[in-house]
Amino acid sequence: MVIAANAALCQGKGALHRPSSDGHERARQLWERQHPQAMWLDEAVDLCRQCHRLAPFCNYNGNTFAAIARQLILELPLEADRAHLIRSWAGHIVAGTAEEAETEQFRQFSRSLPDGKKRK
Repeated sequence: MVIAANAALCQGKGALHRPSSDGHERARQLWERQHPQAMWLDEAVDLCRQCHRLAPFCNYNGNTFAAIARQLILELPLEADRAHLIRSWAGHIVAGTAEEAETEQFRQFSRSLPDGKKRK
């Protein structure tokens, strides 16, 4: 799924889609180890952030993992305007631009969701 998401982004922008030599294997192992586990939304977003940082692809790592985080949020029963804010918030966390306080607030929001831990 991650590889297909990156391939689609690259194709849409006319960019090279190829695994990176440095981070692809480490990101694949991290994803395969953690992805099947039930996790809170903030944990899933953090997994996307970690994989983005490993840069498993030659192009569009941030966009790939932010898109995955956004897709998770689309599945939540939120009003459209609130969902938009939460997707933006998660995107900042994945990109690594969120402040520590913002990330903590996102964790608190995640833990307040009625469904609790969900499988990704």
